[in-house]
Amino acid sequence: MQQDDSNTDQQLFELLKTSDKAAFMAIYNRYREPLYLFACNLVKNEDLAADLVQDIMLRLWEKRETTALHSTLESYLFSAIRYRFFDWIDRQKVRQDYIDRFQTFLDQSHWQTDNAIAEREVMQIVNDQIDKLPQKMRIVFLMHYKDHLNADEIADQLQISKKTVQNQINNANQQLRKQLGKLYWFLFLF
Repeated sequence: MQQDDSNTDQQLFELLKTSDKAAFMAIYNRYREPLYLFACNLVKNEDLAADLVQDIMLRLWEKRETTALHSTLESYLFSAIRYRFFDWIDRQKVRQDYIDRFQTFLDQSHWQTDNAIAEREVMQIVNDQIDKLPQKMRIVFLMHYKDHLNADEIADQLQISKKTVQNQINNANQQLRKQLGKLYWFLFLF
């Protein structure tokens, strides 16, 4: 495909479904800035807005053969940004929920560490290790332990295989167990 602006969104989308990289780049170049501005308005953070746009575009490329448009490409992309924003909010709520539950545990049990590590430092260590997990692994891990979803439910929501979900959960547990040592068990207090 030649790089020009004469192709309609529908034409570009049809070319994209055939793995036409030039069509993808044309879509990317056409919508990068408007999506970025829209995302900035939602999240009020330029770096996060850029990440949301990159994530949407990557997902569009990865799912190009199976994605179906029920309206325009433009509305699809802007809706995708909006849904990613809601996912981001949910992740922030998950993190706050973990902090709140741990604080409640500390308040009720007057728990103290043997090594004189302050309660907040322990929680920070646990959160830091969760944050260090690769993004997709972290999402699967939190969906499993926070939302109590099973592998089939997670696979359906994320449109990945059940085996991938199981591997992500196992790998996350192994990494966290290795990095947190005895603190690993604090994950299950929430």
